[in-house]
Amino acid sequence: MRAVYATDLSDAIETAINSRTCLECLQRYGIEEIELVTVTSPNVTAGVPTGGIGKQTERALDRQRQILEDAGFSVTERAVRGTPHRRINGVAEQVNAALIVVGSRGQSPLEQRYIGSTARNVARTAVRPLLVQRISGRDDHHEVEREHLFERVLYATDFSENAQHAFEQFEYLQTPTQEATLLHVAPPGRRADSETDRVQDAEGRLAELADELEQMGIDATTAVREGEAVEEILAAEAEFDPTTVLMGSRGQSRLRRLLLGSTSEDVIARANANVLVVPPARVP
Repeated sequence: MRAVYATDLSDAIETAINSRTCLECLQRYGIEEIELVTVTSPNVTAGVPTGGIGKQTERALDRQRQILEDAGFSVTERAVRGTPHRRINGVAEQVNAALIVVGSRGQSPLEQRYIGSTARNVARTAVRPLLVQRISGRDDHHEVEREHLFERVLYATDFSENAQHAFEQFEYLQTPTQEATLLHVAPPGRRADSETDRVQDAEGRLAELADELEQMGIDATTAVREGEAVEEILAAEAEFDPTTVLMGSRGQSRLRRLLLGSTSEDVIARANANVLVVPPARVP
C-alpha cells in the first residue's frame, strides 16, 4: 500500500521521519510505498518531482527521502506549489493512497496543544484515512509523542455507518495493534426508565465488535460513558493512554467535499495521542 507523507522540511517533521519505531509501525500497517510531498509557495517555481526548486529545499527533501529509503520504503519525492491541504489531498487522490500522514506540532505543556492550519485543513477535506501524528517541543528540540503509533488504539463509535467504516481500519491495524478499547459515548438527558436498556444495548454491540478484534488477536475491552462526546473521549484517552485514537468523520457538504464533524475536529485539536480519522466511504 501507498501513503502520502506530508513534510514542511522542518526539524519537527524530520524528528518523526527519523523515528525508526514510527516507520516500522507504518510498515506493519501495510505501507510499502511513500509519496514524500512538500508544498511550496505559489510564487516559487516547482515541478514534479523536484525541478526548479531551491537547492536548500532539494537537499532537505533528498535527505528525508534517503531516511525513508534506508528504512525500507520505496519513495517518490514531490515538491509542488499551491495551497498545502489541496495539494496534499490531490496527490493522495492521484496515487490512490491508503493513508495520509501529517505531523501536528503542539505547544508545551500538552494542555496548550493546538493543531496547525495545514493539518486542520487536510483533516477537514481529506477523502482518504488521515493519521495526525503528534510531535511535541519547540525551537530545536522535538520528539514524537507516541512512537508505537498503533500499539494501543482507542476506537470511539456512535454505531453510525461512518463509525463502522472506521472500524474496518482494524483490517490493517491487526498486525501493529496489541490492545484496543472500544468506547461509546451516550448523550446525556435521556429518560431514566430507558437508561438501563440503552446502556445494555451499547454494551452488547461493543461486545460484538470486541469479539471480532479478539479473533484478530487484539486484546479488546469496552467502555460506555454518558456525557458530551469530545470531553468523554478525551477523558477515556487520559484513562486508557492509547497511542492512537481511531474515529470516523462525517461529511457535511458534497459541494465543499467532505468536512470534518465537530467531534472529530475537536479531538484532533485536543488529544495528546495520535489520531487516525477515517472519512465516509466513497460512493461508487
